[in-house]
Amino acid sequence: MRWDAIGLVLGWTIRLVAIPLAIVGLFSAYTEGVDYAGKTYLIPLLIAGLVSQWFISKAAEAPSKKRVRDREAFVAVALGWIPVIALGALPYWLGGTFFGPFEFYAGDATFVELLRGILHSWFESMSGFTTTGATVIDPATSPICDGYNDCIGSQAKSIILWRSLTQWLGGMGVIMLGLLIFSTVLGGGMNLARAELTGPSVSRLGTNLQSTVRRLWLIYSVLTFFQMGLLYFGSEMGLFDSINYSLTTLSSGGFGTSDGGIRALDSALIESIIMVFMLLTCINYSLYHLVIAGRSKEAFKDEELRGYLLIILVAWLAMGFNLSRSGTGDEGFLEIMRHAAFQAISISSTGYSSTDFSKWPVFSQFVLLLLMIVGASAGSTGGGLKILRIRIAFELAKREVLRIIQPKKVIAMRVNKEPIDENQVFIVLGMISSWLVLAMISMLAISLLEPGWDMESVLSVVMSSLGNTGPALGNYGPTATWASMGDLTLFWTSLLMWLGRLELLTVLVLLHPRTWAGSGRSD
Repeated sequence: MRWDAIGLVLGWTIRLVAIPLAIVGLFSAYTEGVDYAGKTYLIPLLIAGLVSQWFISKAAEAPSKKRVRDREAFVAVALGWIPVIALGALPYWLGGTFFGPFEFYAGDATFVELLRGILHSWFESMSGFTTTGATVIDPATSPICDGYNDCIGSQAKSIILWRSLTQWLGGMGVIMLGLLIFSTVLGGGMNLARAELTGPSVSRLGTNLQSTVRRLWLIYSVLTFFQMGLLYFGSEMGLFDSINYSLTTLSSGGFGTSDGGIRALDSALIESIIMVFMLLTCINYSLYHLVIAGRSKEAFKDEELRGYLLIILVAWLAMGFNLSRSGTGDEGFLEIMRHAAFQAISISSTGYSSTDFSKWPVFSQFVLLLLMIVGASAGSTGGGLKILRIRIAFELAKREVLRIIQPKKVIAMRVNKEPIDENQVFIVLGMISSWLVLAMISMLAISLLEPGWDMESVLSVVMSSLGNTGPALGNYGPTATWASMGDLTLFWTSLLMWLGRLELLTVLVLLHPRTWAGSGRSD
């Protein structure tokens, strides 16, 4: 194991995340004063500077090697998220969003509340960077909320902006953002990409990694600014909200600037704009390459894209019919169809809610749960198992059935008329089987930790965490925070978010003994 290579990746990753943190710190100093900015952002920046310098200097002392191998890449990416989450959690803890050291020394918090403040800050940061969107900012957890009706809206504006930025950074992937640096500082950029983007989507990145990453981030940034412009100039949304909702929409994140979020806005125009961009986030970004290259017809012929759009259309119509037939609420037909369309797209993307879908009929909630599991396209910022993986698993099942019927016939599995590599199939099967096993274990564990929960809450919280969706059903629907969960449950669900964001296999590599074999050697 080359610890120098891993340390170099960790060091540069921490430095990279410190840049937007510094920008938010300057914004805080301007809007909230130097004192608040100093304790909330300067301390984390100093810690980030010292820790990153230590990692990089230790790596510089080691003998030079040619490139990052697969093993180091997977370990570096899996471990790289830990200091990023910890760094992202510090502003919440130090800035008073949750009970922190300043409240403890002032006598306004007990030692237990101080420890829980660490857990709540960790959870909020994890939910942000993994683009899950679940929150624990609640009057029961945040001292700032005392006396305010809007708990999230009462937070410092810099904290709200930092929450949104963590999702925007996590949407494309923290390591993907640093690949331009990593692939020049040391080799193995493609290995790092494979580690963070486990599965078939990696093969579409192309051979020129730096060029591809630049284009991905350019597309991501242009779409973000385009949405900002539409929300600010094309609707009644203010500049601050336009920036935040654009950052959390393109990342498929779902954090809002108030407790009510999109529901509180109650604007068909704003929802329509956000719906369009939520849909764009669920499409494989490699298709945008084709469109830019003038190959639009090829992009629209993509089987995964067609499959995703068909699933959303069927889910929308099915939920719309069910809601109209059940007579839920006092809404008219157009309003029902509007909310059904919004939630069908949102549940595989941001997790925004335009209405309280926890009050919907069981059939519609079940459709949302299935969409939560299926997710978006591979190579998108959406979560879930991904359409392409499910399609490959279906093709494999179909091939095995045909083999039973015609054992001598050679049957090739194809996607977009191209044969599927057997190695890709094994990766997909490994990911899906690991996902299902972890989901079952988590359901058992949470049902044991939370004996008062109903099955709907247990099932949806696990699926929401693993699929990085955000809202769940039951007691943790779109109008509720996750603050009432037990401490162990909060920590467990935060780990599920981490596992789900890295699509399991990257993190599971850490658990294999062979990963650490020969860690003392220099090879």
